[in-house]
Amino acid sequence: MARPQLADLDAFADVARARSFRGAAYLRGVSASTLSEAVRRLEARLGVRLLNRSTRSVTPTEAGARLLERLDPALADVASALDAIHATDAEPAGTLRLNVPTIAARLILPPLLSRFLQAHPRVRVEVVAQDTFIDVLAAGFDAGIRYEERLEADMIAVPVGPRTQRFVVAGAPAWFARHGRPSHPRQIDPAHCIGHRFASGLTATWEFERGVERFRLAPAGRVVATTLELELRAAVDGLGLIASFEDLLRPALEAGRLEAVLDDWCPPFPGPSLYYPSRRQMPAALRAFVDFLHAEAA
Repeated sequence: MARPQLADLDAFADVARARSFRGAAYLRGVSASTLSEAVRRLEARLGVRLLNRSTRSVTPTEAGARLLERLDPALADVASALDAIHATDAEPAGTLRLNVPTIAARLILPPLLSRFLQAHPRVRVEVVAQDTFIDVLAAGFDAGIRYEERLEADMIAVPVGPRTQRFVVAGAPAWFARHGRPSHPRQIDPAHCIGHRFASGLTATWEFERGVERFRLAPAGRVVATTLELELRAAVDGLGLIASFEDLLRPALEAGRLEAVLDDWCPPFPGPSLYYPSRRQMPAALRAFVDFLHAEAA
């Protein structure tokens, strides 16, 4: 049996992770038919079906899943070796692939990446922003950003961005004129709360804490959205109360378009961290970014 080509193995891994020929083709910048041919060629050489294909989905077969599990670390080592060829200690090169929450993509990464890329002109960065929790390594990313409660124990974590953050509950001055200002979370009617829905379909619960007291509230207002911009506009227009990151709401708060309430019920919490698996060979671009974060924190 002829030995499979590395490019075909890499193409299979991308399609299997994306569960889509089109999705993998978009990420790689090639046509879906090119990837389809690569996978067919690989299956023919191995004599086994690796992917189940339908008009709606692409999923690995049992053999495909076993192969992908073994391929991921091997392909990562190959990528690291290739990066090392093109990089020197003074000028790292390669592609850094990051999976981050949308709030981090909006508030934390832009200034950091700007400074990082200016310092490392041979590094390329790909960022995917999503609020679902995935296995970053299995999905083909070098690293991700998460908050403390979502970090796996076997991952290396490096602080990124602000060390503390805070949620704030706020509403438009006209809204408070109509409904009054609550002094306790139980005074908030869930029907007056703007909801944030995750990609999973779940709506975020508002959580309050003051000393030993805890209070949870499930929003049930007229506005439920998956985009922070829409939620913010609804709050500014007086359609309900919003609970979100203080950094996101700060411009509207400072301009007087929103006013915060229940500050004593909204304590700070630890900021996010860059997390990545411990590997014998770290990709040059990831090593450069980790070193950059350490230098920023110094």
